[in-house]
Amino acid sequence: MPPARYNRAMIQVFHDAAGPPLAPGGSVLCVGAFDGVHRGHRALLDQVRRRADALGLPAAVVSFEPIPREFFARTTPLLRLSDLHDKIEQFEAAGIDILLSLNFDAELAHWEAERFIACVLVDRLQAREVFVGADFRFGHGRKGDVALLRAAGADAGFRVEVFPDFAVDGARVRSSHIRELLAAGDFDGAAALLGRRFRIGGTVVHGQQLGRRLGYPTANIALGSRISPVNGIFAVRVHGLAGEPHPGVASLGVRPTVDGSEPLLEAHLFDFDGDLYGRRLDVEFVAKLRDEEKFADLDALVRQMDLDAAAARTILGLPQAAKAGVTA
Repeated sequence: MPPARYNRAMIQVFHDAAGPPLAPGGSVLCVGAFDGVHRGHRALLDQVRRRADALGLPAAVVSFEPIPREFFARTTPLLRLSDLHDKIEQFEAAGIDILLSLNFDAELAHWEAERFIACVLVDRLQAREVFVGADFRFGHGRKGDVALLRAAGADAGFRVEVFPDFAVDGARVRSSHIRELLAAGDFDGAAALLGRRFRIGGTVVHGQQLGRRLGYPTANIALGSRISPVNGIFAVRVHGLAGEPHPGVASLGVRPTVDGSEPLLEAHLFDFDGDLYGRRLDVEFVAKLRDEEKFADLDALVRQMDLDAAAARTILGLPQAAKAGVTA
């Protein structure tokens, strides 16, 4: 008789490399950055989930925030497809039981590969099976590889499986390629590789309320340290309200006409009136309308906003209507 499935409630999230075992009876796990949690990642997570079910063990993921490439990208910031909140949602949907999201800092960057194996995979997660990609590298100076991992597994009692590349239409699915598609405005192409449309989410914060004065009140989402792969004006759908996602038009950038500095995501929801402050919203990008521009004055900006709203309504299949908005 096969072992009983691990009794899973909801994903548990941890951040410390050191500490008591998170899976005292053993685990099946995978390791990676998982930016975007795209279709290739999901195929890997599905395999981990299946093997965990077969062994009656929890399915676990080891990931990093910031992701290593982001940490080391001193001069050219990495354009992120997802933040930790997004990744947790996707891991939860994939049936992962334990997420060990390690804080990738200077100390962790100097860990040798052998220490990572001993402390994280063996002591913390009691690994029984470990899934990685063929080009997996880890540890200080990226000296750890699949061969080293397999040798360590033979001594520590865990098995290593190399997950094959996942391809769509003959092309390997890579986070870097998805970033390129998004930067080029190819949201359909990016969605085909992500397995869903690209979104950016966050908590609605107070702004200058300039949009309200111009007739286009917006729900404002600060990006913080996250660097978006898209900038400009977009037709969007906004998730997080009751019922179906709500259509709208959004701006993501530094708002040059009003001398903005920090990047901000501003979403105007069509035909909606309500208070959204403090709510978590996810803005789904449907189509790019144009790049950001600096206009001579606010009247010129409003005229263009009228055109943008009309274009977004057409793309989203909505009738043209008078302006209406949110109280955010």
